Amino acid sequence: QVRLAESGGDSVEPGGSLTIFCAASGISVADYSIGWFRQTPWKEREAVSMISTQKDATWYAESVKGRFTISRDSAKNTVYLQMNDLGSEDTAVYYCASRDGWFLSGRPEHWEHWGQGTQVTVSS
Repeated sequence: QVRLAESGGDSVEPGGSLTIFCAASGISVADYSIGWFRQTPWKEREAVSMISTQKDATWYAESVKGRFTISRDSAKNTVYLQMNDLGSEDTAVYYCASRDGWFLSGRPEHWEHWGQGTQVTVSS
């Protein structure tokens, strides 16, 4: 059974940094593409960052490019999202998802398994 568990969400001040985690069981993060998505009550779920099985290729939304970094630790079976220079617009519930295959899709319906989410709040 595949299980993805996000953690690390917190409340931080604008300009701050935070790293969130996606721990997987039932799959190996080295063999699956992993994506981070976020959602707010007033916005549809949007893709934030993804890492592919193909040569660890990565993708970032324009809104986070240069501020967020996705990485994978196969030994710990965990994917990380390091977030710097956070702003209020980054406030959301962050979800990780897995997808069998190398292709990175920004459409949530293309991702097979999801975690329960972790709340990130950026506020002074």
